[in-house]
Amino acid sequence: MDDVTAAKILISCLDLTSLGEHDTEYQIEDLCARAETPYGHVAAVCIWPQFVALAKKKLKKTPVKVATVVNFPHGGADFNKLRAEIKQALKFGADEIDAVFPYHDFLDGNLDTCERFMETIVDSCGEATTKIILETGELVQAAKIAAATQLCLNHGVGFIKTSTGKTPVSATPEAANIILETIASSRRKAGFKASGGIRTIEDAKKYLTLSQTIMGGNWISPEHLRIGASSLLDNLLQTIKQGY
Repeated sequence: MDDVTAAKILISCLDLTSLGEHDTEYQIEDLCARAETPYGHVAAVCIWPQFVALAKKKLKKTPVKVATVVNFPHGGADFNKLRAEIKQALKFGADEIDAVFPYHDFLDGNLDTCERFMETIVDSCGEATTKIILETGELVQAAKIAAATQLCLNHGVGFIKTSTGKTPVSATPEAANIILETIASSRRKAGFKASGGIRTIEDAKKYLTLSQTIMGGNWISPEHLRIGASSLLDNLLQTIKQGY
């Protein structure tokens, strides 16, 4: 696939993200303005919960979804707090919820906590799309990434996501391969989201190609594939302009 074609597909699958510690309303307004490009709109914007209502207002005449994060980035398993965060996000109008898998508990063997976490997420999110962030850079081992993926799939989540982007190791093709292979073998309808450290079309194209190889070309759509990134959009737009 040539870079221009890939860039257009990647724009349509992009979760345009702003999760900086000092984000402002002005920055979120700018993010929303960038969500529609001359080559199509991104899949979603992903922002802090306090900006969801603003983003919904700015994007109300567009198909762009508004995603937000809960228990982010540390992945705590305080169920009451988790329910409250999701309830508030949905009240503000969030379409999609990105939640951090309790990977510390998983690594410690507290699987009951992980199961309860997933039950809480699915029950609390209702019709909203759920994306579970495994934090694969912390799970490290292939068997653990596969097991965590399967645990999430068993609860019918919308997407399995690699990373928060807040740890030393974020998305890697190796981790993506394990997640995609596990999704494929499970025959579940879950999608895949790569996130963390993806800044150029060369970075993003690795995940697009991997997804096509494992899942098939017809699988590639915003309903199945997402790329979470902050600066990638500018690089994709530049790639398209240079290709014309």
